[in-house]
Amino acid sequence: MNTLTRLAAALSLPAVLALAPATPVLAQTSMKISISVAQNSHQGIGIDTFAKEVEKRTAGRYKVQTFYSGSLGGERESIEAVQLGTQELTFTSTGPVPNFVPEARILDIPFLFRDKAHARAVLDGPIGQDMLKAFEPKGFKALAWGENGVRHMTNSKRAVNSPDDLKGLKMRTMENPVHVAAYKGFGIITTPMAFPEVFTALQQGTVDGQENPLSVIMAAKFDQVQKHLSLTGHVYSPAIFLMNKASFDKLSAADQAAFIEAAKEAVKANRARVDEDDAKGVAELRSKGMQVVENVDKAKFQAALTPVYAQFEQQFGKANIDKIRNFR
Repeated sequence: MNTLTRLAAALSLPAVLALAPATPVLAQTSMKISISVAQNSHQGIGIDTFAKEVEKRTAGRYKVQTFYSGSLGGERESIEAVQLGTQELTFTSTGPVPNFVPEARILDIPFLFRDKAHARAVLDGPIGQDMLKAFEPKGFKALAWGENGVRHMTNSKRAVNSPDDLKGLKMRTMENPVHVAAYKGFGIITTPMAFPEVFTALQQGTVDGQENPLSVIMAAKFDQVQKHLSLTGHVYSPAIFLMNKASFDKLSAADQAAFIEAAKEAVKANRARVDEDDAKGVAELRSKGMQVVENVDKAKFQAALTPVYAQFEQQFGKANIDKIRNFR
């Protein structure tokens, strides 16, 4: 290298140093979140919004990877994984939750809520917020209540206008003891089953029917394997953002707040999609060939559960049930 070359190199060195970043790039921590239904669904928009909000609110230091359609397992498996810490996050219906947090069972009582507005008010108010704390001793940080929706019944055998029409139908139920007890009260032959198995079970005739919100029925394409839909509206189905408690506890206070706020924003998007699906769902499913019974006598369905309600009052306490029922 001659003298001129050495001089040019020396003069260019400050310019190179000036271009170098002034602060080191912060390492990015990656986390996983899963749902058991498709990305194009009320739960999909929930976790997509959550992931975007976490990245934004933590300036990219945390990235949430999203998994759909039960690719990491069904709801029960994902909750177990979060509890064990092999997966950081999940967004799940409350179907399998009572197996982990028994206090949540009360929310799955049929006809407990007047409508979605009532349910949302309960979950966002003191009753729901107190219940979130019950998850912590079990290894979870419950970030926020979301929504799965109001559940209706489908089957491949016959139109369901009254509880008598349900007798003898073999129906897939969630892995939830409250649901199983109630549906047996209708005379249904209950078959608890993880959600990723349901479409095939319906297709093969292993079960005659299932029950889910319109959002799930559409996202799962159950119209391809079910002929009849009845708008029974028998259960309001909450959903919940769960995080491994040890993972949450490792976050700074500011990042903890960011995750909670991200979950709240995700819930807004999730509930808005449920409302949209409920508004258009019947027409869309009819256009795909489903026969829909819209005007169901809900009083008859409630009357059929009178003996089961007596069990629930013993189990949960009438005062606790009434506190939710009468919340304004």
